[in-house]
Amino acid sequence: MQKQQQQVNDVVPSSTWGGGSNRIAAINLEETPSANITDSPDKQFDHNEDSVKSRWRKFLTYVGPGFLVSIAYIDPGNLETDLQAGASYRFEQLWVILIGLIFALIIQSLAANLGVSTGKHLSELCKFEYPKYMKYCLWLLAEVAVIAADIPEVIGTAFALNILFHIPVWTGVLITGLSTLLLLGLQKYGIRKLELLISLLILVMAVCFFAEMAYVKPPAGAVIEGLFVPKLSGQGAVGNAIALLGALIMPHNLFLHSALVLSRKVPNSVHSINDACRYYLMESGFALFIAFLINAAIVSVSSTICSANNVSDEIVNQCNNLNLDSAPFLLKNVLGRSSSTIYAIALLASGQSSTITGTYSGQFIMQGFLDLRMKKWTRNLMTRCIAITPSLIVSIIGGAKGAAQLIIITSMVLAFELPFALIPLLKFSSSTSKMGPHKNSIYIMVISWILCVGMTVFSVYYLSTAFVGWLIHNKLPKVATVFIGIIVFPLMLIYVLAIIYLTFRKDTVVTFVEPEKLDHPVSQDNMEHGQNNSCGVDPVDRIPYREDLADIPLPE
Repeated sequence: MQKQQQQVNDVVPSSTWGGGSNRIAAINLEETPSANITDSPDKQFDHNEDSVKSRWRKFLTYVGPGFLVSIAYIDPGNLETDLQAGASYRFEQLWVILIGLIFALIIQSLAANLGVSTGKHLSELCKFEYPKYMKYCLWLLAEVAVIAADIPEVIGTAFALNILFHIPVWTGVLITGLSTLLLLGLQKYGIRKLELLISLLILVMAVCFFAEMAYVKPPAGAVIEGLFVPKLSGQGAVGNAIALLGALIMPHNLFLHSALVLSRKVPNSVHSINDACRYYLMESGFALFIAFLINAAIVSVSSTICSANNVSDEIVNQCNNLNLDSAPFLLKNVLGRSSSTIYAIALLASGQSSTITGTYSGQFIMQGFLDLRMKKWTRNLMTRCIAITPSLIVSIIGGAKGAAQLIIITSMVLAFELPFALIPLLKFSSSTSKMGPHKNSIYIMVISWILCVGMTVFSVYYLSTAFVGWLIHNKLPKVATVFIGIIVFPLMLIYVLAIIYLTFRKDTVVTFVEPEKLDHPVSQDNMEHGQNNSCGVDPVDRIPYREDLADIPLPE
């Protein structure tokens, strides 16, 4: 199968179940019979009730990928940027979170639709579509994104260990290399139990912030204004807004979501694919709504406490140097002396769970672009060793404050890298050759491209103005300043040209597979609904799914 894929050049061959898509056949375990048109009205009514229950049961079988991906929206990187936004800019940047998560819902649903409709995940489609040099560039950028996303998890875990055991941050950074490997090893005892434990710990922190928000009572008018009136005032506001967006919309999440949905069994029919896309949209919408409430609560709490009148000098100093390491004081009103312990445990769980999603992302990226597969612990160790290096250096030199600033920088890096995953996703999901009748509607195309162009222009503008400002005001010798400018400006030009190339390049590879069509109407209806054939016509009880994703230890 791998050899066949490597021979794909211009067109990916198709077959009944999507040849070239690495799909295999698996027995569908659903035995729900189709409705008989000769049933009495009472039986038909009972069938309608059963159909509603069946749809709910079917929806639950699709639950999992969206919630796993949504963990990345409440990771230590998000916590840090939320705390900074609230402490420094009050409620002014709540609109960034709202816009960011609305955009995240759109593109995450597009990533899920892409995987369901094509039988391939995003990195595989990039491999087939782009020339070799571009394929390797996109792979390297995706790997850098995974590493950049892992750095906040490393630092967040180190901060949690520092709060719990009072060990230096740099020592905690070294320990994180082993902690996640231990967590991955525990998965063999039950991934569902492990994920439930992690989710409960994160939920504890969310409930604490909700309770604290109810206690401090942030002004409703200021919250509403912050949500719906865009404003970026104050020094560094633009940079923090970009960091917020980078922490919310991570490039590797697009690769991850498009791959996770392939572990579910979706019949190759228009009806079944539409159902699956709708269920994944519902799941992602619910998960991201919860993530929005948590992020908004964190900003509101830090903003209300740090902007309150008649606060002590101690709280003022803590707000001026607010980061993940010093944030437990925000929860003292609700938790008292136990605030530090509960906060640290939840922060530890957040960092570890996000690292697991990063490990899966790295596996799919490497498998898709390079046809390489690594064991989870090997992949995690490789990514973690690279992520530990800058975290360790910064934590030794700059301490906790420097490590917190590194989280902001890596979030900005993620924002700058986003176009290299987002533009291929938008083009593929809007392409008839990739998606067939499941391609994006004109409304989704317009909205998603407007948001994509807006974020890209926003990031490029900030990058160029910030760099030019640094060149003008830095204290380096003029020769060094000129040398840095000679290196950086061509790189910025290459960055812009690469985005333009991805945007306007015409797709050439066809991956869409025509749905299965059967002559017998009952067989066709059974196949459309993913049911076994009961009329003796062509057997259609074999549902396609991805062989290489079939053993992923995810909740089913």
